[in-house]
Amino acid sequence: MAASDRMVLAPLVGSIDQGTSSTRFLVFNAKTAELLSHHQVEIQQKFPREGWVEQDPKEILKSVHECVERTCEKLQQLNIPITNIKAIGVSNQRETTVVWDKTTGEPLYNAIVWLDLRTQSTVERLLKRIPGKNKAFFKFKTGLPLSTYFSAVKLRWLLDNVEEIKQAVDEGRAMFGTIDSWLIWSLTGGKNGGVHCTDVTNASRTMLFNIHSLEWDPELCQFFDIPMEILPKVRSSSEIYGLMVIFSFLFAKQKSGALTGVPISGCLGDQSAALVGQMCFQDGQAKNTYGTGCFLLCNTGQKSVFSEHGLLTTIAYKLGRDKPVCYALEGSVAIAGAVVRWLRDNLGILKSSQEIEKLAAEAGTSYGCYFVPAFSGLYAPYWEPSARGIICGLTQFTNKNHIAFAALEAVCFQTRELLDAINKDCGIPLNQLQVDGGMTNNKVLMQLQSDILCIPVVKPSMPETTALGAAMAAGAAEGVGIWSLNPGDLTAVTCERFEPQINPEESEFRYARWKKAVMKSMGWETSESPSNGKPE
Repeated sequence: MAASDRMVLAPLVGSIDQGTSSTRFLVFNAKTAELLSHHQVEIQQKFPREGWVEQDPKEILKSVHECVERTCEKLQQLNIPITNIKAIGVSNQRETTVVWDKTTGEPLYNAIVWLDLRTQSTVERLLKRIPGKNKAFFKFKTGLPLSTYFSAVKLRWLLDNVEEIKQAVDEGRAMFGTIDSWLIWSLTGGKNGGVHCTDVTNASRTMLFNIHSLEWDPELCQFFDIPMEILPKVRSSSEIYGLMVIFSFLFAKQKSGALTGVPISGCLGDQSAALVGQMCFQDGQAKNTYGTGCFLLCNTGQKSVFSEHGLLTTIAYKLGRDKPVCYALEGSVAIAGAVVRWLRDNLGILKSSQEIEKLAAEAGTSYGCYFVPAFSGLYAPYWEPSARGIICGLTQFTNKNHIAFAALEAVCFQTRELLDAINKDCGIPLNQLQVDGGMTNNKVLMQLQSDILCIPVVKPSMPETTALGAAMAAGAAEGVGIWSLNPGDLTAVTCERFEPQINPEESEFRYARWKKAVMKSMGWETSESPSNGKPE
């Protein structure tokens, strides 16, 4: 049998990867994990006020439809029947909060993005109700500190400030969800019977979810004053949630197959999806994803480990209704790839995001310039919302190439801080770092990362591990059963390896200077600033 015939016969799995800066739809061969086709659309971010970050939920949904249709067209050009797509997985930017009207299917406000800082005054008001203003008060239930980052405070802000949402809640029309819930509800019928659900990984980022009982927590909902009836049903990360109706029309166009949808049967928050896609199924395995932010997750197995060094405890995955839940320690950094977009869009020193590699390579050093991109405060390990971005160590010699280099170094230094924290919490230092995400195509960044960590950095040749993880969960779901997650059946991944090339003393010197710069970025902002008001 010819290879092309085998490809035509192989079952396929589609993966919706809805990130902060773009949406993608990718199609994988369920037997070989080969990526066959994909399409990507950039998503607009709105900054209506300083510290506010929003997206249009309808634009996000439209981008998913566009990506699915374009990818299916590409498959047809390859003579691969789209009826071979047997399941769909969803992976998504986490924490981003949407409230919509279930009778009209319309969002009641823009999505408030995870990076958004408008809720700082909400956080401070809530802290006053906690004994000793302890940010970690809910840590043992949720794994999280009280922060602007998580969905509960964004939802509280919406209920306090948006009249349409208050009214919809009172009239029983409102639905809340993170991006996965909004997409699954919309794609399975929307106002005509759409499925309102989320998975345990996304639920664990809301601050309303008990990560041990795996249920919405009435005490947490009471504390944040969130009506439980607007919350989605929590499911495992791998089961059939509903049928994706767009495929009915695509199949009809092809005049092939019955007019049925394709099951959406996998759902994972993007960082959990990357952990699965990197096949980090063993206790102690870790990966670092370089996207808009930077996220280092270490699998802790069926045991929830609580950090002493500023990391989050989160749900890694639950790959089936009857399968055990697995946990992870997570280090979260708000700004990684976003700093490149900022240099491109705000300062105009890059024409494209790819150009940063060339500028940094020309400089070869930051020449003593350090960049702390604390645009949304500092996340792990500091959890310091008062911090703001700074560039220091500037001289008349500094040029845009040095700033580009310093921006890449900042991503690496932030990862070093996360790695140090994970090594302290786990007790066993990682001897190499598995990496993925869009920024890993930048070879200068990968070499810098190895130099600053003083350990090898290992990058899979197929960097779309987030989408792969969601596809694996979807294909392995009960009732689909076309993707085996047995260790012996998982495809070996070819990797590119970067080894440290500078001596550890130089690395430590630069890291110490970075730490000094971080201290100077703190204590800058207060909640009394005029940017924390109601929407206009």
